[in-house]
Amino acid sequence: MAAAWGTPETVAAGFAATAARCPDRPFLCVLPETAEAYGIEAGEIAYGAAAARIAALRAAYADAGYGMGHRVGLMVENRPAFFLHWFALNGLGVSVVPLSAELRPAELNYLIEHSEIVLGVAAAPLIDRLRAAAPALPVVADDAVPPRAPTPARGGTPGTASECAVMYTSGTTGRPKGCVLSNRYYLGVGAWYAALGGLAALRDGDRMITPLPLSHMNAMAYSALSMVAVGGCLIQLDRFHPRTWWRSVRESRAAVLHYLGVMPSMLLGAPPSADDRAHSIRFAFGAGVDRRHHAAFEERFGFPLVEAWAMTETGSRAVIANAEPRHVGTACFGRPVPPLETRIAEEDGEFLVRTAGPDPRDGFFSFYLKDPDATEAAWEGGWFHTGDVVRQDADGYLYFVDRKKNIIRRSGENIAAAEVESVLRRHPMVAEVAVAAAPDPVREEEVLACIVPRAPVPDARAAAESIVRAALEELSYFKVPGWIAFVDALPLTASQKVARGELKAMAARLLDGGTCIDTRALKRR
Repeated sequence: MAAAWGTPETVAAGFAATAARCPDRPFLCVLPETAEAYGIEAGEIAYGAAAARIAALRAAYADAGYGMGHRVGLMVENRPAFFLHWFALNGLGVSVVPLSAELRPAELNYLIEHSEIVLGVAAAPLIDRLRAAAPALPVVADDAVPPRAPTPARGGTPGTASECAVMYTSGTTGRPKGCVLSNRYYLGVGAWYAALGGLAALRDGDRMITPLPLSHMNAMAYSALSMVAVGGCLIQLDRFHPRTWWRSVRESRAAVLHYLGVMPSMLLGAPPSADDRAHSIRFAFGAGVDRRHHAAFEERFGFPLVEAWAMTETGSRAVIANAEPRHVGTACFGRPVPPLETRIAEEDGEFLVRTAGPDPRDGFFSFYLKDPDATEAAWEGGWFHTGDVVRQDADGYLYFVDRKKNIIRRSGENIAAAEVESVLRRHPMVAEVAVAAAPDPVREEEVLACIVPRAPVPDARAAAESIVRAALEELSYFKVPGWIAFVDALPLTASQKVARGELKAMAARLLDGGTCIDTRALKRR
């Protein structure tokens, strides 16, 4: 169905239109488990009640002098306060910067300084952490009266092109980039999702559950704005709790859920239950499900995992497998539809995207904050360069291969780290694994696997050889690791992704230190 909010100019106006249409419907639902984790009240907040609280907050911010040109950091995790402050500030033209509670002090300090936020709003347990990261920044609790704005607002009226938020990409190398996102971006995401149809069709008043963080675009854009668009209820969990997940799903009465690729794998690991299909879920929206788990999950739990492709930078210019055939278990994410145009670079398989028509950047992020060179480099040749390597079949279906930077080139062969990692994870000794390129004097690069074992390894060489021999049963010889290193932990970003830049440095240290096990002899044809 199409979005029911008309043509609002701002996110705040979109919410206000829905609140006026259905004031008594629930907007947010806080389940008991989330309420306990955060020390807040469980229950539902109706659109009308939320609108009243937003109006009061907006008045308080306006009285304190906040407006166009200001940015405010929100460090409130997945609490309802996030939406109340966001919409209140958005109505005044103030941009918000989501600040993850998982950030280390140095990371947090960088985001605060780079974004030039003038105020930090934090949940009570996080106030001291935010103040410690930036002692000069005014910080208030999410239920406190905001202090006077330190600088005057720019003036003017916010519109579709106005900055709505700055969202920082997690980044696997270098500093995170600040994606400036407009009202047009967020409203476009909500309208796109609400109009999808097919296997991902939303209904008026739907209920959606998600454990994903509001500091990332899946929850802040796709989940939140789609529910506002259709007058639905968002059940925002504090995080993913595997042991109680299905209880939460049932209690929430959700029809839609959002997932990350690791979630289906973890849920399949639990013993089968007679209640596996005792839920109201019609479909799940996400990306990155393990190929070998995709069909098994759908068969067991009785609903489709609808795989999609998008990036923080691309917003509503996404691709989704919301119609059959979905090619389950192949990393297929559907076929592109207008106005999205796509191309695959011949030289390296990189996925290039743009919007058809006079403005190829319409619907995308506005720019990288304070980095015009990076913005223009990303748009080289009039196409946005995603950094993803994909392939396309004769029928136009797209399949994810890997991140471009995670390609290992060995003797002229391009090897996708994700493919190798997926196979190695199946070995019973492997808890987690990440693959990096190791320099090789003959073959240019060799595959090096950093493995976190499930249990202490008494004989490292025997374990490494067992893992490699098993991998040789599923992978071409050149893709199998030539080096194995057993490690205590993998380097991760704040969003719990493998920090590829740190991994590369870690792999080099391990190789130079002589702690890697050489398994190249096992890779003979």
